Amino acid sequence: MNITPITLEVFKNKFASVAEEMGMALTRAAFSPNIKERRDFSCAVFDAKGDMVAQAAHIPVHLGSMPLSVASIIEALELAPGEMAMLNDPFRGGTHLPDITLVAPVYAGTDAPVFYVASRAHHADVGGMAPGSMPLSTSIFQEGLVIPPVKIVVGGEIVPDVMNLFLANVRTPSERQGDFSAQIMANRTGVARMEALVKAHSLETVTSMAEALMDYAERRMIATIAAMPDGSYEAEDSLDDDGVGGQDVTVRLTLSIGGEEVELDFTDSDEQTAGCVNTVRAIAVSAALYVFRCLTGGDAPTNAGCLRPITVRTKAGTVVDARFPAAVAGGNVETSQRIVDVILAALAKALPGRIPAASQGTMNNVAVGGFDPRVKKSFTYYETLAGGAGADAQGPGQSAVHSHMTNTLNTPVEALEYAYPLRVTRYAIRHGSGGAGKHPGGDGLVREIEALTLMEVTVLSDRRFRGPWGLDGGGEGGHGVNTVTRRNGEMVMPGKFHVRLRKGDKLRIETPGGGGYGPAE
Repeated sequence: MNITPITLEVFKNKFASVAEEMGMALTRAAFSPNIKERRDFSCAVFDAKGDMVAQAAHIPVHLGSMPLSVASIIEALELAPGEMAMLNDPFRGGTHLPDITLVAPVYAGTDAPVFYVASRAHHADVGGMAPGSMPLSTSIFQEGLVIPPVKIVVGGEIVPDVMNLFLANVRTPSERQGDFSAQIMANRTGVARMEALVKAHSLETVTSMAEALMDYAERRMIATIAAMPDGSYEAEDSLDDDGVGGQDVTVRLTLSIGGEEVELDFTDSDEQTAGCVNTVRAIAVSAALYVFRCLTGGDAPTNAGCLRPITVRTKAGTVVDARFPAAVAGGNVETSQRIVDVILAALAKALPGRIPAASQGTMNNVAVGGFDPRVKKSFTYYETLAGGAGADAQGPGQSAVHSHMTNTLNTPVEALEYAYPLRVTRYAIRHGSGGAGKHPGGDGLVREIEALTLMEVTVLSDRRFRGPWGLDGGGEGGHGVNTVTRRNGEMVMPGKFHVRLRKGDKLRIETPGGGGYGPAE
């Protein structure tokens, strides 16, 4: 088949548009503000082997790991036309339990699947020991319901026994059912669009273009790596703690560049912890894909070909490759950010002038739950908060933005107050929190919420003791601060904590600023 640069570009956008339209369907049909407003979800297209062909511009920590979920489902189940399977098990390709992946096959008139489509969405509660399913846990069994590969749609209909079992284990069943239905419709949209693509261009053409796009992404990645100086570069960085007493949890990396290949060796990282900041190997792979994809340039496709020249080495039993049944709720959101920081720190030695200073290095996770007296039913709310981005050689860092492994949106004050018994009493830029330098780091933000009823709150955050590092003489960004205000006074809280708020109590999160670049003039 004659594949020209023009046809390759056309099909790159055709595949990506399928994933984008899936995302739009999910956004519009979702029930929870976490999906509808924050857009904490991802959609992608995969070939018959489970290799990612295209993704939408959604959540980096989801997309690098989702192929492992698809592979687990393909290995465990045979999906007929009109069927879908789901899983959230981090040790079978998931990230943490609230992230539930739904996979649907695309048959396009053939006897076997020729493509798959998948959506992964963060559900605001999947059970467990704390509302929001982001607890200060010491075992995955405390974090919620673990779902292995299982069929959720058969013959075009939701399997009632499976759905009922799931809904019986969550605090907000009606919201969860609505978000599940939205994911199912997103996958149906993806199946329909892929079938239409095959009908319009033939199966041979579409599968050939998918393989050509992966080969093209591989060539782009090889060119990017080949332009880097050969050598071995080391870096390490630490999380403040694991949430249950373990301090300075360190991720260590030796990054080796040789010719057209790169190896990221994390095997010397700390042993897995008692607390919930452990990650599964899929997170380390996601972080590597994210960083090196950023270096290839904006017009390159993101697919399985990007990873072909990249080797990621981890050691089972470490914080970046934890063994079952380790607690992992915070690893997906916090340790993923530190892995990115470590990769960037190593690359800064190889590519001086091209790498930015550290961004906030945390997602500032806030999970809230209780009983809403307005509607007389339970509620759960989850969001991540933006912070400062690191400055670079070209200019200052951006303020109050989500960075690196999170790519969610802001939860509007109006949406938050409408949906939950909460009042936002302050939402502002945290001026002066960016690191000093020739180019200063971006500022974090301040978000303060008042409880309008009794509720439980879990916060998983980091960079509360040390600010994000600067580069080339730039200063550290300001570290974050968590505060609870009650009638009898104000308490500064640790980075990771669980607390009950009474009516009138306030929670204030001040997020870190980004690191500065270059010495201040």
